[in-house]
Amino acid sequence: MGFLRKEPAPPEDSFTRRQLLEDLHSTKNALETAYANFETVVDPDLIDCYTYEIYSVQKRYKFLLEQAKQMDLQTFF
Repeated sequence: MGFLRKEPAPPEDSFTRRQLLEDLHSTKNALETAYANFETVVDPDLIDCYTYEIYSVQKRYKFLLEQAKQMDLQTFF
C-alpha cells in the first residue's frame, strides 16, 4: 500500500543550515536596527544602551558567520 509509506525525513544537516541562514538574516536585521537607533538618540543613557547592543549583536553575527564558514555555507551577508 503506497499511501502508508512514510516520506524520508529531511537530513538534520539541512535543517541546521536553514536555521543558521535564518539566524544570520535576523541578526543582520537586528544589527541594522541597532545602528539606526544609535544614530537617532541623544540621551547619554540611550547612547550607552545602543553601543552595548551593537557590540552584542556584532559578536553574535561574527559567531554565526564562523559557524557558516565551518559548514561551508555561502552567504551574501
